[in-house]
Amino acid sequence: QVQLVESGGGLVQAGGSLRLSCAASGRTISLYAMGWFRQAPGKEREFVTAISWNGGKTIYTDSVKGRFAISKDNAKNTLYLQMNSLKPEDTAVYYCATDRRTFRSLTTTAEYEYNYWGQGTQVTVSS
Repeated sequence: QVQLVESGGGLVQAGGSLRLSCAASGRTISLYAMGWFRQAPGKEREFVTAISWNGGKTIYTDSVKGRFAISKDNAKNTLYLQMNSLKPEDTAVYYCATDRRTFRSLTTTAEYEYNYWGQGTQVTVSS
């Protein structure tokens, strides 16, 4: 059984930083691309960033480029999201997810390509 457990969310002032973690069990993340998505109140869930199975490729949505960084520690089977220069518009529930396919050559932003999801962690940025 695959489980993803996010942690590290919280309340932070604008300009601050947070580091989210996503601990995986039941799936070896070194074989899969991984992604972070977020859902703000009253809005649909949106793609934030993803990392390829081997960590060699990352993609980011335009609004977080230069501020967020995705990484993964295969030894710990854990995905991370370092968030710097946070803005109130980053307020959302953040979800990690694993690609449904192993060794995908291109990282995908499409939700349907991710088949396991965490429960989410709340990030609130105050102005």
